[in-house]
Amino acid sequence: MDVDAVVLDVDGVLVDVENSYRRAIVESIERVYGDTIDRDHVQMFKNAGGFNNDWELTYAAALYLLAHERGLTDGLQSFTDKVALNGGGLDAAVSVVEETLDEDDMTEVRNEWNKERLRDVFQQLYLGEDLYERLEGHEPDLDVTGFIYDEQPLITPETIEYLLQRYDIAVLTGRPAPEAEIALERVGLGLDDDLVVTMDDWEGGKPDPDALLTLADRLPADSMVYVGDSLDDVETVVNANEEDDRDYHAVGVLSGGLSGEEGRVEFELQGADAVVDDVNELPEVLEGEQ
Repeated sequence: MDVDAVVLDVDGVLVDVENSYRRAIVESIERVYGDTIDRDHVQMFKNAGGFNNDWELTYAAALYLLAHERGLTDGLQSFTDKVALNGGGLDAAVSVVEETLDEDDMTEVRNEWNKERLRDVFQQLYLGEDLYERLEGHEPDLDVTGFIYDEQPLITPETIEYLLQRYDIAVLTGRPAPEAEIALERVGLGLDDDLVVTMDDWEGGKPDPDALLTLADRLPADSMVYVGDSLDDVETVVNANEEDDRDYHAVGVLSGGLSGEEGRVEFELQGADAVVDDVNELPEVLEGEQ
């Protein structure tokens, strides 16, 4: 894989978020509504596409549960399959529910669907009291330490050193900027601010390719690889190749939500150029050994 630059996702690539972001999704819904989805079910929403933003995934999962109480009969797999067929993401989830429930039930669901409270609880659980007050600007109402402190690095110092010595490096993540900074500090990857693109920097979000094209301009690079843990990451690369005459490659890692042979097949069907167990196998891919 002949590339000038390597662009890395954060969640599931640089740090393990199984016990942080994914836990926050599940527990936020439970704290607000007393019921929730299983943590394993989070991946169903991810696979439907359009849920790179975990707040919006939380809203969609809560919407599903509320709609289920009002007459939605679809199981979660059937529901997320319909979301995928409607284009993926939160708007598609709303459309699926609206197509199923009558007007009165839909009104009740919307009245109970408190996205603002879900986000607030999510942030408190994820950040903990101190970080929440500093980053969100007001006092928390939950007594929690913060799941962010349970995130463990997935990338080794040796892999970081290898990449920095041979390639231009950038980061493209759906995290807010302060949370991306915390993760990069944890793994020991220091980059210039203009080479770290977060959800605060572009409106579209993945799989919109604009941020990847912007990084290709800033580096600059004629050929780059984007390493991610979701199907949206691969689709971002596919879309970049459709819009730009530079070369973009996708490497899927099986250290996030997708795993095993099934995850490998999903990545390949989406268009990944290579699939690895984790980001530390990336040097072998770049050197043509895998």
